[in-house]
Amino acid sequence: MAAPHEYVEIEIKLAVDDSTAVPDMRQLPGVSALASTSHQQLSAIYYDTADLRLTREKITLRRRTGGPDDGWHMKIPAGQGRTELRCPLQDPHTVPQELVDAVRAIVRHHPLQPIAQVDNHRVETILADEEGQPVAEFCDDHVSARSLLPGGSHTTWREWELELTEQVAGTNAGASLLRQAERYLLSSGARPSSSPSKLTSALGDSLAKAPLPPHLTEAHLPADSPLHSLLTSVRTLRDTIVHGDRAVRADQWDSVHQQRVAIRELRSILRTFDGLVQGDAFSKIEKELKHVAGVLGVARDAEVVHARWLQLLDTDDSGCMDDAAAAHLREDMHSVYKLAHRNIVNMCNSDAYLNLLDAIDELIANPPQVREGIKDNDEALARHVRKAYKKLMKRHAKVDDRYHDTSLPRAKREAYVHDVRKAAKRLRYAAAATGDPKFKRLIKACKRLQSMLGDFQDCATSREELLVLAKLARQRDEDVFAYGMCFQRELRDGEKALRGYFGAIREVKKAAQKAL
Repeated sequence: MAAPHEYVEIEIKLAVDDSTAVPDMRQLPGVSALASTSHQQLSAIYYDTADLRLTREKITLRRRTGGPDDGWHMKIPAGQGRTELRCPLQDPHTVPQELVDAVRAIVRHHPLQPIAQVDNHRVETILADEEGQPVAEFCDDHVSARSLLPGGSHTTWREWELELTEQVAGTNAGASLLRQAERYLLSSGARPSSSPSKLTSALGDSLAKAPLPPHLTEAHLPADSPLHSLLTSVRTLRDTIVHGDRAVRADQWDSVHQQRVAIRELRSILRTFDGLVQGDAFSKIEKELKHVAGVLGVARDAEVVHARWLQLLDTDDSGCMDDAAAAHLREDMHSVYKLAHRNIVNMCNSDAYLNLLDAIDELIANPPQVREGIKDNDEALARHVRKAYKKLMKRHAKVDDRYHDTSLPRAKREAYVHDVRKAAKRLRYAAAATGDPKFKRLIKACKRLQSMLGDFQDCATSREELLVLAKLARQRDEDVFAYGMCFQRELRDGEKALRGYFGAIREVKKAAQKAL
């Protein structure tokens, strides 16, 4: 399946009366000529779910005919503009799978259906610089649209659009051109548009009548329920996970890591506060989140190890790194990552994953009842934070007592440290979920400890994989000295990462004593 063509769209959109004359666009700085003018008759059918999941995320999906770019278009908010994905117009009645997959976490199993038709007589003018290179497209649109939703109606309007070309979009010159063009067009009779898109204008009042997706409905909770702040955290993490799905699929930089962090934070919150509610809703979701985090973790570990190995190669000045070892350090773990990423995409398309997202939405819309006997909101949440703190201190005691006991295997001693990191993470998330500002210092202290122990764990994971490489190299009758050299460097860096451990633990203790 070919990836859709991707473009960056940065534009301004202004409303204008039918009688307003188009100004001379050559008056804009950086515009020396009108390269061409064309008349186009465009017709677009917009698609969405019945509860308008895409529209509510400011995502548009349309099938357009007429003009030079007829086909399927999907526009997704991105920074100052929008990312536009395009697929050719093959089957006009079936949304291309590539576009569906880009928003799979949002639409899930809900069918995409026509929600509006927009017909547009467009006069498009290409604006060029003094060298004849296109810098922007100016469109004078006369629009006729109708909503296909229940209670929808027909409407007409006129608007001006100025969109930067790909060569100019994202540059300082492009940003300056947009600012000056907006001022110029406003002074020429245009006015700010009351609608962010043609689709929103087409839907009109029918937009407000459409049903809401579950995660946007208000949960009916008593005013003093301890679940208020908890569900706020769940909703925020839910949005992070859903919005991060496309970046993960596209393998954007650091996307797997960020998605894993959100998944693990949500899992930790639900696990920590499971005893607060009746039933097993929290535990069921937590169990599924654990599986998702595990699949993401394989790729993330490979990504981290590969980065560490590249750094080892870049900083090696020993002269002892042979070509075969260097090639394996550079390539082998990257291959592991690519395979792990394919497994992530398969997981994200699975029914189990999509059902998990539905379960999280249902939890937000219809949270379980608080257990009997829990009346004080703040005290109930603080009690769970204290429980998480006690677990952290219990695990720290093992490190304090046994880490330097060399009679124990190194792997076991390092596992004690890893357990502290997991406990610190759970305490941090539990404190954050309360929404109480008194835990701010504790959250910061836990984050510092967690980061330090994360560096330590990265070194340990790298060493484990270096042992695997060395074993395979011996089987190929290759020299393994370079792997041993790298192993010792990772051992040294791991111990270096632990130097501030006891100071970081003291900070956590001080913060906890003050807050708890």
